[in-house]
Amino acid sequence: MDNPNDPNQNHLLAALPTAEFERLARDLEWVAMPLGEVLYESGGQLQHVYFPTSAIVTLQYVTEDGASAEIAGVGNEGVIGVALFMGGNSTPSRATVQTGGSGYRLKAHLLLEEFNRAGPLMRLLLRYTQALMTQMSQMAICNRHHSVEQQLCRWLLSTLDRSPSSELTMTQELIASMIGVRREGITEAAGRLQQAQCIRYRRGHITVLDRAGLERRVCECYDVVRKEYARLLGDVRQRQQLPPSTRR
Repeated sequence: MDNPNDPNQNHLLAALPTAEFERLARDLEWVAMPLGEVLYESGGQLQHVYFPTSAIVTLQYVTEDGASAEIAGVGNEGVIGVALFMGGNSTPSRATVQTGGSGYRLKAHLLLEEFNRAGPLMRLLLRYTQALMTQMSQMAICNRHHSVEQQLCRWLLSTLDRSPSSELTMTQELIASMIGVRREGITEAAGRLQQAQCIRYRRGHITVLDRAGLERRVCECYDVVRKEYARLLGDVRQRQQLPPSTRR
């Protein structure tokens, strides 16, 4: 069984060649990431980047009147804090833990030092950033043109892809906040999915019973993002999968 406290549970860290990984590993700090914790606020200076292992983080845009909507989700496939190595020290989004778990953080200046070597880490992070931009763009299209039920199916499937369990700890209020719709809309959509026996819902918990059923109901946005991540990052577990005798 995989060690849940192994930094290689993060796919980007697992993809680094041994020399690059070992330079970072001694400074990686394991952190608990409980549900609801804010890793950074919009406009704040980035002191660390975060590599989730079992946690899932939502990036949200927050308006002046306090309303918010998710612009991307990040789990063990990614990193929190791309603005740092893209040339900025702050970001317009808020990063909040959507599914509690853990991960690793690294001081900002240490990541920049490795990034500026212009080696494997830089190329990997730029590929990841392109995939993240695709997710953000597709989510904007989805929120504008697709039904609440389709958006809920997309959110459930994307969360399942990052979770080891088919049971998700999440309230309808929080889902509504992330998608940017009224809670009543989520209640109606979840009710229809429950009637179709795709999910079972009790307060604070959603169990997916029929993933194929969700895939039949979801819009094309889910598949567009999934295929782009696979195209850009399909080989990111390479170092971990190689036997010790063949690792470089």
